[in-house]
Amino acid sequence: MRGGHSASQPPNLGGINNQQKKVMKRLFAFVLRNYKFSILTVLVCIVVSSITSLFSTLFTRTLIDDFITPLTMMATPDYTPLLQELIKLGLILLLGVVASYTYNRLMINVSQGTMLRLRKQIFERMEKLPVSYFDTHQHGDIMSVYTNDIDSLRQMISTAMAQVFSSIITIVATFSSMVVLSIPLTLVSLLIATVMMISTTKLGKWSRGYFRTQQESLARVNGFIEEMMTGQKVVKVFCREQQAMAQFTAINEQLRSSACSANRIANVVMPVNGNLGNLGYVLLAVVGATIAIYGLQIFDLQFTLTLGTIVAFLQLNKSFTQPVSHVSQQINSVLNATVGAERVFALGDAEPEDYEGSVALEGDSWVTAEGERKKVLGDVDFKHVDFGYIETKQVLFDICINTQPGQKIAFVGGTGAGKTTIINLINRFYDIQKGEILYDGIPISSISKPALRRSMTIVLQETFLFTGTVLDNIRYGCLEASDEDCVEAAKRVGAHDFILRLANGYNTMLNAAGSNLSQGERQLLAIARAAVANPPVLILDEATSSIDTHTEQMVQHGMDTIMQGRTTFVIAHRLSTIRNADQIIVLDHGRIAEHGTHEQLVALRGQYYQLYNN
Repeated sequence: MRGGHSASQPPNLGGINNQQKKVMKRLFAFVLRNYKFSILTVLVCIVVSSITSLFSTLFTRTLIDDFITPLTMMATPDYTPLLQELIKLGLILLLGVVASYTYNRLMINVSQGTMLRLRKQIFERMEKLPVSYFDTHQHGDIMSVYTNDIDSLRQMISTAMAQVFSSIITIVATFSSMVVLSIPLTLVSLLIATVMMISTTKLGKWSRGYFRTQQESLARVNGFIEEMMTGQKVVKVFCREQQAMAQFTAINEQLRSSACSANRIANVVMPVNGNLGNLGYVLLAVVGATIAIYGLQIFDLQFTLTLGTIVAFLQLNKSFTQPVSHVSQQINSVLNATVGAERVFALGDAEPEDYEGSVALEGDSWVTAEGERKKVLGDVDFKHVDFGYIETKQVLFDICINTQPGQKIAFVGGTGAGKTTIINLINRFYDIQKGEILYDGIPISSISKPALRRSMTIVLQETFLFTGTVLDNIRYGCLEASDEDCVEAAKRVGAHDFILRLANGYNTMLNAAGSNLSQGERQLLAIARAAVANPPVLILDEATSSIDTHTEQMVQHGMDTIMQGRTTFVIAHRLSTIRNADQIIVLDHGRIAEHGTHEQLVALRGQYYQLYNN
């Protein structure tokens, strides 16, 4: 997949289909749009380099016919004219070397700059994608786009684009010179180049599908490794090391098999074309020698050749067929890059999340497009809501919830009952198919998503901490918060004491998602992060699930303090933590089975009563 020289023809050689041609055209357009001046300079340098190379080839004819042959016939040869011509040739070749060095350095800058822009572009798009995208795409597969696929483009851009320009100029200039030197030999050379082109295209078509499979297999390997690293403790707890190794071996074998198949065919192209080129060289030499000795007459045209012309033409033939040889040498890199480009642009073209909404948030007020203001109270109501993650499978049925600002609403029920799904709908991680969700009487579909999410905060069941200090992680809930605000939030939720016991207190660096903390400590920091945000709506998705009973008792007071004056939605399996809830909603397979206060539900002796006793 790596190589020193890239294709010297546009990468439609080697069997690239129409879709991949469009992708490559888009890639080249992207490069040209951002590096017009650099590409123009590269083009000028390539023209200079190609002309100097062609001049040195044609000088061979002059050298043999005008200098060497006459000098061999002189009794006292004068080498001064020859020396002068060689000095001129040396200066011209030096100019070509400078031009070649310049365009290669520029192409390095272009390739690295393009990778920088592409990574930035797809990262910005990734940040705008909906949660559903990450729920349906393996994280390791996405990572593979940033690493393997982007790198495959870098390899091609740094060499192939310059070779495309160089090949076009070289072919045109060389072909013109060949026609001037000898039409019969030019026809023979065209025949050789045509055979080489056909062989390259045919073999490339066979290997194209294997390169796609190779990239997909590589993405699966990356995804599996990422999954195993994340779940390494689970693997060890259940002693599944052997099974994990067996799975990896199978996936890795798929990658090896597809890579071998792709490169086996692609690597055949170079020796095939190399031998065709050698045969063509011999054929040209034989035909040229025959014409030089016996002459050639076609109709009324008489063709003759000098020794210098034959030598120069043989060198020109190499320059003429060299682009095909370059393609054969780099066919695997070019095909790999086309597949990589498809995957990069697929991520960059993924449908972004719709953030539009006519209602914005300014301070503590909703502001409509007409300028009307309404104070944010935290009143969230569900009106006959139906929802399914996919249209053919509904998971929520006719959900009706009426709240009052400042109330504590608790959701209970078995696994898969729909508790977390309701939370996802409040945040608009997903949009409902039927019904309506009102926030302070405003349909949440009318509120811009950034405004909606700034008005609430959530403590997820799966805690995630970023690399940084403890203060940085708490401040993530509100970037404008001062150090004192962060410390106060930690005190309110009971995290202050354990933070002070850390090596550097609040300035302790956390790494690997907080791996140097216990699960309970990470959860406390997540709760402190929510506390410093201080929104009108608070969502706790099993927020105390990773805290032991003793710690939970200490946290509960802080939690109660945070909940005061704001609407709180709580998902909890420990029913003792929600006994004081204003509303307890019991969910059963996506439907509301019961709702009421703790006392009312116990008196019903229904599902909640059974859960509570259990």
